[in-house]
Amino acid sequence: MLRLLVVWVLNALALMAVAYLVPGIHIANFTAALLAAVVIGFANVLVKPILVILTLPITLLTLGLFLLVINGLLFWFVGYLLQGFSVNSVLHGVIGALVYSVIAWLLSAIVLNEKE
Repeated sequence: MLRLLVVWVLNALALMAVAYLVPGIHIANFTAALLAAVVIGFANVLVKPILVILTLPITLLTLGLFLLVINGLLFWFVGYLLQGFSVNSVLHGVIGALVYSVIAWLLSAIVLNEKE
């Protein structure tokens, strides 16, 4: 349970960093980042698998690069849904999703320091 809370806070910190690094993404405060981290997590668990299955032919045709578009669309959609977290366009969503993934991975690797 503690690990889940730590990962949640790390993902919110990663979102704050993304808002600082990517000009088209804005977060009002840390509470909005915490809420956005939860919604992004749920979107990745519930919606993304359905989108991946529905777009499997184009994903195979683009050798998996269409997954970047799916990630960007989900990131943009979460920004559309929530107050306090905004993503200006799908392109900013794609860039933001990439930067968010890298920063969240780095923070988790540094803080959790798990050896697998």
